[in-house]
Amino acid sequence: MPDSGDLRGVESTPRQDPQVRVFAMPPPEGAAPYDIVQGFLEALTSDDPHYETARKYLTGDAAKKWRPEQSTTVLAGGPSTEFGRSGGREAGDAYAVTLTGTRVATVDAQQAYAPASGDYREPVHLTKDRKSGQWRIDTVPQGVIVGKSDFQRTYTSVNTYYFASDAAAKVEAGAEARPAAVADPVYVRRLVDPMTQVVRSLIDGPTSTLGPAVRTSFPRGTELAKDVVSLAPDDNNKLTVPLNARAARVDADTCDGMAAQLLYTLQSLAPTVEEVELRSGGRQLCALTEDRAEAVAARGSAHRPDYLYFVNDQQRLVRIAAGSGGTRPEPVPGAFGGGGLALRSVAVSRDEHSAAGIGPGRRGLYVGSLVSGGPLGGPVLVSGGKTEADRLTAPSWDPRGDLWVADRDPARPRLLVLREGEGAPVEVATQGLDGRIQAVRVAADGVRIALVVEKDGERSLLIGRIARGGDDGRGPEISVLGLRSATPGLEEVTAMSWAGDSRLVVVGRERGGVQQIGYVQVDGSAPEASVPAALTGVREIAATEDERLPLVGHSEDLIVRLPSGAQWQKVTEGTGPVYPG
Repeated sequence: MPDSGDLRGVESTPRQDPQVRVFAMPPPEGAAPYDIVQGFLEALTSDDPHYETARKYLTGDAAKKWRPEQSTTVLAGGPSTEFGRSGGREAGDAYAVTLTGTRVATVDAQQAYAPASGDYREPVHLTKDRKSGQWRIDTVPQGVIVGKSDFQRTYTSVNTYYFASDAAAKVEAGAEARPAAVADPVYVRRLVDPMTQVVRSLIDGPTSTLGPAVRTSFPRGTELAKDVVSLAPDDNNKLTVPLNARAARVDADTCDGMAAQLLYTLQSLAPTVEEVELRSGGRQLCALTEDRAEAVAARGSAHRPDYLYFVNDQQRLVRIAAGSGGTRPEPVPGAFGGGGLALRSVAVSRDEHSAAGIGPGRRGLYVGSLVSGGPLGGPVLVSGGKTEADRLTAPSWDPRGDLWVADRDPARPRLLVLREGEGAPVEVATQGLDGRIQAVRVAADGVRIALVVEKDGERSLLIGRIARGGDDGRGPEISVLGLRSATPGLEEVTAMSWAGDSRLVVVGRERGGVQQIGYVQVDGSAPEASVPAALTGVREIAATEDERLPLVGHSEDLIVRLPSGAQWQKVTEGTGPVYPG
């Protein structure tokens, strides 16, 4: 180390994220049954594209019947083994083994993740080949079995994108409507050509959970061309995707839709991809750049709100420019900022032209314009609950301009929608809901809805899809279907907000633990995102689909925000922080 001279700056080499590859080893000569089983399980955690090495631990017939792509079972600590000799044609020519563990999750053949629980017990059987004298597995569970740590190392979540079937996202300052792009997360193997994997998954279609609510532009039967082995962008960040003859005759609009789905999906995996070109039969079908894709479909994470809103200490609606470092809010134009109503909580429409507020005692819901001089009429909804905790939740706007709110009245708990924030409330059918709704947030795609539901003193986060029908006179007009838990490990969810196309930020507590803030995916998995800095006493949390904007919270009667790479900072006194939505 030098002991003299001046200090000077030097160029540093960016830290590279290490990519550790795991190579499977074939079974050694004369390996015992225990070593064969352990070798097979270790081979399942490797980066072998087609599990060819793992198949070497199986008999010929078992290798042909085994389908590793059928499912992936994730166990908490990895699979354990219970050995026991079984009878055979000759003494000592067979072994019976049981794989055991505690289920954490499953990934199905569509690469969709789902939390799981309970014990795992599956039989494995080995036989000794008469000629070679080698032990091999002749009975094995279908799919792949891995431990949680190996799963996190070898798999990654990627958003595939489809279009909302019946909900349109409105274009700002224009009458034309674009379909909303809806994220459908899937898990692919991280180091086994993930780009080609995710393109095939997208072309195959949406997962069963989201499928009824979305559509795809790819014609039925579309596949990658037969000669495609691997896909990779060129030096200009353009990816060329050759397709089979099924896609050869699509019109220009359909082709642009296909390209937009591909571009949004690929940017979820590799943000540097800027253009997609589709080809079939040796000719170009279309090409789409990042700029043009926004004209084809609206993606929530691409919309940057103008303001952050909250209720000040005078119970009026105020705002601060989104993403700014300002600490001096200004009253919003119109009645909500003028002092005519003491607000408890608010929601601002996604175009930031209207607002909805819950009045004193959480009894009434009011809707008004964010325009100077705009009048504020009487409540559009009144709850009959006897206490504040039994009345209205904070409202939420969807991209269609409809307003959602839950009435917690024990005598008549309901989830309600007001078309364009006015008129008679429409009761929403909630299939499979078990408990009372405590919070409502509709996603920017208009297809998904997040609900905090309380049952037996516990509060959990449920994700469902919105179905709109009733035009034929049959069935409910609006319903929420397919509700499933996104936080199986939390006992109490205090607050939540959408924080990406398929991600939410959640304030909650594990059983016997303390309050914490974290991110969850709509499928119940934990995304690869840094955990927000700890903050005590969080009552409300606000985020936006644009992940570049800071988290904002309400803690100890203060509005606080978390800029990227910093600690929580005080903004001012207030409650109920919200971004538009």
